[in-house]
Amino acid sequence: MIVPRTPPDVVLERLRAKQARGEPLFIASAGSGLVAQLLEREGVDCVNTFSGARLRANGMGTMSMLWPILDSNAQTLDYTEQDILPAMTGDAFVCACLNANDPLKDMRSVLQRLLDMGVPSASNIGPSISYVDKDSQIFKVLTSAGITLDNEIEMLALCREMGMVSIGLAFDMEDSVRIIEEARPHVFCFHAGTTKGGLKGYDSGETIEETAARTEEVCRRLRAIDPEVMLVGHGAALETPEDAQVILDETSCDGFWTGSSTERIPIERAVTETARRFASLRFSPGASRGGKGGGA
Repeated sequence: MIVPRTPPDVVLERLRAKQARGEPLFIASAGSGLVAQLLEREGVDCVNTFSGARLRANGMGTMSMLWPILDSNAQTLDYTEQDILPAMTGDAFVCACLNANDPLKDMRSVLQRLLDMGVPSASNIGPSISYVDKDSQIFKVLTSAGITLDNEIEMLALCREMGMVSIGLAFDMEDSVRIIEEARPHVFCFHAGTTKGGLKGYDSGETIEETAARTEEVCRRLRAIDPEVMLVGHGAALETPEDAQVILDETSCDGFWTGSSTERIPIERAVTETARRFASLRFSPGASRGGKGGGA
């Protein structure tokens, strides 16, 4: 088959046109080709791939990608190429979320491979040091070992230099400001925290209004730095379409990014309910069940 290719400049034109029409941008994660196909069919603008989504598809929590249980970049590159791209028509573009702190790979080569396979966009979330609390011991150990936001910023800047669509992401104000100031991504996502809901979600007790307030605080700061950046919100209490509507109504975001909300949680509910109905079936009284009869 021939995988459809959408040039980065066309991707940006589409996003800007949608923004000009006053329609929210919609980015969503996919850990399988089926999910990517369904998302694209329903009008998602961008399907993002990363090791956390792949692990979610296997029943693990997103944060399991923080442990060295796999080569994060190899996993993302392989399943993007083998599972995601062949399932899509080109109406949506793919953004690969990379581990810019990979000590075994030259990120220029990784980005070039993405371009060669038809992926016009990259992000720094797979995983990001911004996931880790700065006052924690593990953050100090990681950064002393060279696992830093600097590497992620350099990769995002290189992404733009190579003509790709750059999508930055961070979990707090400090990292968000640094990414905008130093990498100037086309799109930026403020990640408010692990999405609640379902079997593997994490509920911090925050309301969607509180998530929206934290998101808007970041949005205002970032727009003062770069008025042209496209901003999207993600995570924490943003679980349902109704929650996403609150983000659109109460923040200056240009759209939203879903992960578990359109991938893990719907699958958990649909499969559980359907399997429960099948498992509850019983033979009807008097129904013939075939086999060798015991007639006289």
